[in-house]
Amino acid sequence: MVNKKLWEDNHTDSINRMEPRAHFTSFPSEIDAKTGELGHTHFYQKLNGRWSFLFLDAPEYSPQDFYKTSYDYTSWDTIEVPGNWQRQGYGNMHYSDLWYNFPIIPPYVPVENPTGIYRTTFDIDEIQTDYQYILRFQGVDSAFEVYLNDTFIGYSKGARIQSEFDLSDQLITGKNMLTVRVFQWSDGTYLEDQDMWWLSGIFRDVELFARPVVGLYDFTVKTVFDDDYHHATLIVHPTVEYKGQNIHYQLEDNDGNTIFQEEQDSRESLVKKVNNPIKWSSEDPYLYTLAMTVYSGKEMVETIHQQVGFRQVEVKGNTFLVNGVAINLKGVNRHDYHPLKGRVTTKEDVEADITLMKKHNINAVRTAHYPNAPCLYELCDQYGLYVIDEADLECHGFELTEDYKWLADNLDWEEAFVNRLKRTLMRDKNHPSIIMWSLGNESAFGHNFRKMAEYAKATDPTRLVHYEGDFEAEVTDVYSTMYTWLEHDSKQTMDQIASSTTKPHILCEYGHAMGNGPGNLKEYQDIFYKYDHMQGGFIWEWFDHGIESYSDDGRTYYKYGGDFGDEPNNGNFCIDGLLMPDRTPSTSLKEYKKVIEPVETRAFDIRAGIYELVNRLDFNSLDDYQLTCQFYEDDKLVAEKEQVIPDIQPGNAANIVISYPNAKQTKPEIRYTVHFTYTLKRATNWAKAGFEVTRSVFVYDEAIPTINYKGADSGNITYVEENGLVTVSGEKFKVTFDKVLGQILDSTYNGHRIIEQGPAFNLWRAPIDNDMYILEDYRNDYFLHLGHDMVRDVQYELKKDHFEWRMRSLYGTTNNSWYYDLAYTYKVFADGKIQVALEGIASGRKDNAPPMLPRIGVQMRVNRSLDKASWRGLGPHENYTDSCQSAYPGVFHKHIDDLFVNYVKPQANGNHMDCDWVCLGNDSISLHCKADKRINFSALRYEDADLEKAKHTVDLQERDYIILHIDQQQNGLGSNSCGQDQLDKYRCKFRDFTLEFELSLK
Repeated sequence: MVNKKLWEDNHTDSINRMEPRAHFTSFPSEIDAKTGELGHTHFYQKLNGRWSFLFLDAPEYSPQDFYKTSYDYTSWDTIEVPGNWQRQGYGNMHYSDLWYNFPIIPPYVPVENPTGIYRTTFDIDEIQTDYQYILRFQGVDSAFEVYLNDTFIGYSKGARIQSEFDLSDQLITGKNMLTVRVFQWSDGTYLEDQDMWWLSGIFRDVELFARPVVGLYDFTVKTVFDDDYHHATLIVHPTVEYKGQNIHYQLEDNDGNTIFQEEQDSRESLVKKVNNPIKWSSEDPYLYTLAMTVYSGKEMVETIHQQVGFRQVEVKGNTFLVNGVAINLKGVNRHDYHPLKGRVTTKEDVEADITLMKKHNINAVRTAHYPNAPCLYELCDQYGLYVIDEADLECHGFELTEDYKWLADNLDWEEAFVNRLKRTLMRDKNHPSIIMWSLGNESAFGHNFRKMAEYAKATDPTRLVHYEGDFEAEVTDVYSTMYTWLEHDSKQTMDQIASSTTKPHILCEYGHAMGNGPGNLKEYQDIFYKYDHMQGGFIWEWFDHGIESYSDDGRTYYKYGGDFGDEPNNGNFCIDGLLMPDRTPSTSLKEYKKVIEPVETRAFDIRAGIYELVNRLDFNSLDDYQLTCQFYEDDKLVAEKEQVIPDIQPGNAANIVISYPNAKQTKPEIRYTVHFTYTLKRATNWAKAGFEVTRSVFVYDEAIPTINYKGADSGNITYVEENGLVTVSGEKFKVTFDKVLGQILDSTYNGHRIIEQGPAFNLWRAPIDNDMYILEDYRNDYFLHLGHDMVRDVQYELKKDHFEWRMRSLYGTTNNSWYYDLAYTYKVFADGKIQVALEGIASGRKDNAPPMLPRIGVQMRVNRSLDKASWRGLGPHENYTDSCQSAYPGVFHKHIDDLFVNYVKPQANGNHMDCDWVCLGNDSISLHCKADKRINFSALRYEDADLEKAKHTVDLQERDYIILHIDQQQNGLGSNSCGQDQLDKYRCKFRDFTLEFELSLK
């Protein structure tokens, strides 16, 4: 007979765990409640800290009587709680996006089941019989048992869901011994296959507190508006375990003014009309305070303060509304994450996330893919973020079994599924920020999801039900998809959804922010603005989940899947966030901030100074913002003036007229720009007054530089031939050409070597993460990284005012029949200027060419001391053709090292578009590049091969020269690590091209 193991019983969700209820705090008086401090409650101890710890390979190895107070545990280790034991030296780090780490035989798990036994003590001075003493775990992965003072208390699973146990009958005055046994694997693990590191242990707060037994056990707060959304009804459903109490309700506004007071029996619901309440939304997260004071006879039992936001969520037609308005979700998916502590976060960490989101115009969070710690919801209420609260449920690995709905449609698992939603909903139900309950993620669809949706709608009809895996939106209130393409020959596209869906649509995941990317964010946002029922989406995701590590020489870098010997793994697929692991905003976050800006500025008639402002908010006017127009001559600020913003209601637009300074005194070859800078008029809880919300920049006058250079008489130029080299000399310079290669070998100016290898044609760039699905073709079919020059002809001569070098070459890649027929012309003038003209004719078997090329351009090697870069083009950060909304035209200056973007996994980076000149220099010498047709440039200390070879930033070794890329075109970024590839209009294609620029040595 086989003994059934508790941690393999999918019918046992818990033992002795308390019924789920709202997360709230009870205080002994109104004064204490107003402090909001846990030290002012009836009784409270946070049990976090150093616990004794025994790590075992399996539960069966647990010592006999390990939980008894008489057991000698002095030889055990200690461990930090909260903490993941893998981050503290126990067990193995492992990352996978999809796979379970054991055979799929539910509900069974391997006998090798790492187990941690935790012990701590705490003191109780006095135990009051009229209080219930509750032990609360916010998060334990994956299942656990609790023991107190020689007694088994209970069992729970659901790694990221709150669990409470009543300790009242087992507590003793004086020292108490608490023991917790945690199992890494349980039947619950089959429901916890989220895309993240597999991490175990007690990773959220452990708390001991007391509540009056005749007080409120639970309560539910709802707000409902009338048909005109003017007046609201506040509904409170209290839950008590004893009869005879009254509850005094008092609602106060933000200024402490009393809206109403009411007292009634604790078994009755409060239904109270509130006239013209200020509505809660992400744009104006106004919160009232509801004080609930419980009396038993004339004796006050407790006071509870609950923040109330008056808002209503509903579906009308094919849109969902908040307070009667079809909103647009500008969201992100957020995991719990810390680069050192794994899944352990603090309120300070969460608040830092939320304020950063607000500063980047984000208005929504999806708690992917589990309930977060309670503080997140409190902060979202306060700061103003809509929340999709997701149950701790994902069965992604079943997708590979050819029976994806194995558990989803298995009635034997119904209770396990429904309980996960029930516990989430009950804990978080009183937060106005939550607008949808999400049933989980990537687990197919079936009976159990129908039951979850049924429970949600019956229990809380005031919110919507979300689940992307309900592909036909059978039970969900919104039609949710992931990574839906913008254009494709056979896949469903966004336009098709817009024209066919009868329900509101959101993208619960899109814009996969992995490495350098994503592209195409503007195109998605344009669709969201175009259709009321296409109501936005959530970028995947907020953080790069790199694990902070250190090289032998002390440099910080970040590990990812496979770096710990973990197998199978999904490599750097966890490095896919808008934030780098050290909380540095990636370029993609800056891009997203611009794309979802609250006010869009458009040029209506630039010459006349007429511009259109579009209010992209859902509720508010633009009254919170100050507009300043700044006028620049290249990088010189010449004028600045405040501009009155018209009264523009949400979704509407209006024109403004500005006057340009010194319009008749423009200078040749100067670019004149106007910056529309929108800042906060007043401080908020997430930023100070004057914080820049968005910026739009327009060129209103410029003279295009020309490179039709006429130099001095050629008598100042000489050349000599020797050993296959031709050296061209002037008074201050030398340029050496290689007759075999047909290219510039090097050049000097005033004795300083500036160019160390001349312009050479190049199609390759270091792969970015979004190339992952085409990289096999790039490297092994088209061999784009293996280019070859076949020099056909070299000619040179000294003309009247310059030396001219002409070279013709056929450039192709290994084993391919398509190629470029290249014609180079170099003109060297007496003052050292070099004109470069390159013409490429797409030739050969064109049908065999790839649909996209990484780039078309040339690369040069430049003296490493030329480490100060200036350019006129798009900046200040990197930009690409499908990711350039946040960049703007201007003149910029950066150190060469600051042009490099330190992606966790090195890849192509640092491109700048629309440049007409670039300069690399130091205090003594410089190299200037000027073009009359706009070019792309990047300048790094690494070759593409270096970036491609390196797994981590610490693997990179600087070259002893700078690699300068001058490109006629760069391929877009796309989002094809997960989602849309490069749109056709952003593709660098195999076609004829010309590239002309002038190099000046100074």
